[in-house]
Amino acid sequence: MDRGQPGRIAPMRRSSLNRRWAAIRMPARSSPSRRMAIRRKTFDWSTLLISVCMIAAAVVVYLRDGADRFAAVFFNDVHIFLDILPKMAAGCLIGVFSTLLIPRELVARLVGAESGFSGLAIATFAGIIMPGGPVTVYPVAGAFLAVGADIGAALAFVTSWTLLGYARVLVWELPFFGTDFVLWRMAVALVFPMLVGLLGRFIARAVMAREEKP
Repeated sequence: MDRGQPGRIAPMRRSSLNRRWAAIRMPARSSPSRRMAIRRKTFDWSTLLISVCMIAAAVVVYLRDGADRFAAVFFNDVHIFLDILPKMAAGCLIGVFSTLLIPRELVARLVGAESGFSGLAIATFAGIIMPGGPVTVYPVAGAFLAVGADIGAALAFVTSWTLLGYARVLVWELPFFGTDFVLWRMAVALVFPMLVGLLGRFIARAVMAREEKP
């Protein structure tokens, strides 16, 4: 560079500095599901509501039926809690391991916020073929959210498992109601997981847009 002329920044260097300054001023936007996942708390309003209902029911049983009945109900509930605790732990481990085994890019592409209607269809199909009970399904749904799935896909997955799960159809509905009833019920219920997913996406985007306003 000539010492007699004022210093100039080369075009390539100037564009690099501009990109760096833009990256500092404009942080990357995260998806609604990612932001909502970060804001989850251990003790929220749903936990508070369940706790209030539990305490109120305990007080009613104690005042109405006496201490003996209260103790019997309490120890029976403790036995149920200890019985289901290992299953819950196993389901949570399945959810945690799923976040490590499933590639984030694949999940974001198939059932992410930009997957559109096909993402809801994939989540609905996954819910249909998902084995196990609630202690397995809900941790897996949480794992999907953690690795890049959006709210709508998670809702479609859980709703599909509830309405269209093959285990319920094979074990309970076919033996009791027959083929015609099961086919008609599944045909009618097939659209509901996708509708729930679309509604969930709409509400999540509306809430995020409202929170982002200054």
